[in-house]
Amino acid sequence: MSKQLNVALIGNPNTGKTSVFNALTGLNQKVGNYPGITVDKKQGICKLSRGVKAHILDLPGTYSLNASSLDENVVIELLLNKNDKDYPDVAIIVSDVENLKRNLLLFTQIKDLKIPTILVINMSDLMTRKGISLDIELLEAKLHTKIALVSTRKNRGIDELKQLIENYKTISTQACLDTTTIDEAYFQSLQKAFPNQDVYKLWLVITQDANFGKINRQELDVSKFKTKSNQELKRLQQKEAIKRYQFINTILKEGQTIDRSKATDLRSKLDRLLIHKVWGYVIFFVILLTIFQAIYDWATVPMDLIDTTFASLAEWVKNTFPGGGMVTDLVAEGIVSGIGGIVIFIPQIAFLFLFISILEESGYMSRVVFLMDRVMRRFGLSGKSLVPLISGTACAIPAVMATRNIENWKERLITILVVPFTTCSARLPVYLIIIALVIPEGSIIGLNYQALVLMALYLLGFGMAILSAYILDRILKTKHKTFFVVEMPNYKLPLLKNVIITVIEKTKTFVFEAGKIILAISIILWVLASYGPGDKFNNAESYVETSATQSTFERDDQIAAFKLEHSYIGIVGKTIEPLIKPLGYDWKVGIGLVASFAAREVFVGTLATIYSVGSANEGENIDTIKTKMANETYADGTKVFTLASGISLLLFYAFAMQCMSTLAIVKRETKSWKWPILQLIGMTAIAYICALIAFQFLK
Repeated sequence: MSKQLNVALIGNPNTGKTSVFNALTGLNQKVGNYPGITVDKKQGICKLSRGVKAHILDLPGTYSLNASSLDENVVIELLLNKNDKDYPDVAIIVSDVENLKRNLLLFTQIKDLKIPTILVINMSDLMTRKGISLDIELLEAKLHTKIALVSTRKNRGIDELKQLIENYKTISTQACLDTTTIDEAYFQSLQKAFPNQDVYKLWLVITQDANFGKINRQELDVSKFKTKSNQELKRLQQKEAIKRYQFINTILKEGQTIDRSKATDLRSKLDRLLIHKVWGYVIFFVILLTIFQAIYDWATVPMDLIDTTFASLAEWVKNTFPGGGMVTDLVAEGIVSGIGGIVIFIPQIAFLFLFISILEESGYMSRVVFLMDRVMRRFGLSGKSLVPLISGTACAIPAVMATRNIENWKERLITILVVPFTTCSARLPVYLIIIALVIPEGSIIGLNYQALVLMALYLLGFGMAILSAYILDRILKTKHKTFFVVEMPNYKLPLLKNVIITVIEKTKTFVFEAGKIILAISIILWVLASYGPGDKFNNAESYVETSATQSTFERDDQIAAFKLEHSYIGIVGKTIEPLIKPLGYDWKVGIGLVASFAAREVFVGTLATIYSVGSANEGENIDTIKTKMANETYADGTKVFTLASGISLLLFYAFAMQCMSTLAIVKRETKSWKWPILQLIGMTAIAYICALIAFQFLK
């Protein structure tokens, strides 16, 4: 069999779908966007026997095929379109052994689409402890399917699942039940109008239009078939759900037994503590404090190693490349220094993703979302807004996409507009280098000063998001009609494999996505900094006054600094310097501000490149970027990076947009340039005013 199989992985949220996906694909996975719809999709390759490969598509979590949000709609669009390149040869429905009844609703709907469907019962290692027993043979016969009992924690059942995928053609495509009995006359007229189409697919298209709006149909156009109102169609949907649950209840009475005496109340005890109206917030604050303390303490050694390695590499390039000249300078000052300015932060970014992954895997993050809903409602945000705001700590782009599960348009718009205030991982390199420069090392009651400042910046960003939401809520006059519903998953020990894959994939994505931008900008900056117009750049030696007491290195440094100031990039920096000088920044920092609009993390790489080009020192010790920035002074000898200018810069990056990719995605989500432009102007104004006040007050 040479054809690659298409496998759709589908399931309710919190059934362990990601764990099954990771077990099947390992690191052979990538993340992309659905065509035309900015919702994340994960896909990967699973190697089967005889050289057969399965293309696994991990679809967004959904409770049924009656979608109420854009991410759920993705599932239905794929399953109704046989012409889609990802249309599945076989569907895998992942269910949770403790919530089998609820999970089977989605299973029966997909089974009725005549797609070969495998039922995965996950977390099977809990069956004995929870007093659950299943008659697998009976369930397979009644549901017309094959069942895989899987425990990703114990690594059991994955090989059996792979065999079922490979032999998918042997799985029955018989429907579970006949839904046409909910209104036989209606379905007969529907079948008569479309005699060559499957009646259940037609029903899904019609009800999806009623629930959600027109879907992207390439096969089934039912727009002319309007025999019932939307209200009547929804009433029929309710009848369908009741009929399905009656079918499921009948089967589970025979195929499932539960001994309630073996159940434990540990979860309820933990919930009473972790979502307590006082202690819940205290515990969350302590966890945050611990995370930021660990980010600093654990990452120090690898960061120092990376810092010195790249400094040594730049020195080695200058001393080793034959003939020196332009190519050597480009590699040492443009490429090596630029990449070194971002690679140094890999340890801290990896640790951040590590902790977030552990919180999600353990089930605690859902409690945080529920806990914070009490606060969010007062400021005009939906409880569902917490998910984008929390995911914004990784990146604002997927966070903006995540707002698609908010049904109310105004609540969704407010969330989109305020999400960029939350501190994303792209800001982390800027924060870390500035904090290291201006905040002294030391601790108070065992808490590192620098870790406390970093945590304060995260809280400040979140606080500004909440305050902005409150103001926008009053301006837009949002009416709150939605209810916040979140499923509380069971507590569980994080699965090491899932955590490792998450950290590797997210860190790799951050580094490579940022790396491409940084490398390109570093080369452009090097060119702009290495060339300039006019006589002052080309004959800098004749303009620089030197004394006989100066060493050769000092004189060369002075000439290099003069040339940089009169280079193309120096002219750009000097042009905007009057605007940023009240904030405490010089023209070199101004270059960093302009360049980092492509991506915030470019700021550090930009300064690394600028300061490398600005130094002619090719001696035995090439300074690291931190040392270069610490030693940077104005003409009068005062330091550029002081407590006042450092705090000003931290506040500017905490509030400024500084990310054209986020603006582009906001435009795409709101379908208008109006909102991203207002967002850019508003955030920049807030950032400028806060930075100005901070510098003028502290200096």
